[in-house]
Amino acid sequence: MEKLSTKDTQILLESIRDIPDFPKKGIVFKDITTLLSNPKALDILMTHLENRYQGYQLDYIAGIDARGFIFGSILADRLGIGFVPVRKKGKLPYTTVAEKYALEYGFDEVEIHIDAFGKTKEAKVLLIDDLIATGGTAKAAANLIEKVGAKCVEACFILELDFLHGRKGFNTPVYSVLHIE
Repeated sequence: MEKLSTKDTQILLESIRDIPDFPKKGIVFKDITTLLSNPKALDILMTHLENRYQGYQLDYIAGIDARGFIFGSILADRLGIGFVPVRKKGKLPYTTVAEKYALEYGFDEVEIHIDAFGKTKEAKVLLIDDLIATGGTAKAAANLIEKVGAKCVEACFILELDFLHGRKGFNTPVYSVLHIE
């Protein structure tokens, strides 16, 4: 499996902007919009992901609302496979399956269409999002993929906040391109 070079890793890390005290005091938000607007950084990232996943024989990429849609649809196009959105509750127009997950204060839900993976039996699906922090949303999304009869072969994140231990408790392998200790 091809690893990112130190130089490419540095380019990607430098293309992500820190926003202090967003969305609330004490949090440093990792803003990937600056990576998206940097064609060199975006190409480095997407070429790396394409090389990593081209041998997985995936049927679909599932992207988590909303930044996972960006990376997921680009990767799905590069791999010549379908893209499936995992949305927040109430955003999908057809019959859905939902999964609740815990937040700091309360709960939230994500949904997927009941027929998201068509008639493909045991469809092999890669789940993707921009960042894994505590992992609640991603774990719920991975559970949804399994609930509708597909197989989540891996969960991929552009950036992982290692100090929050979000990958703990995943029932599927986790791959993160970048890590913040």
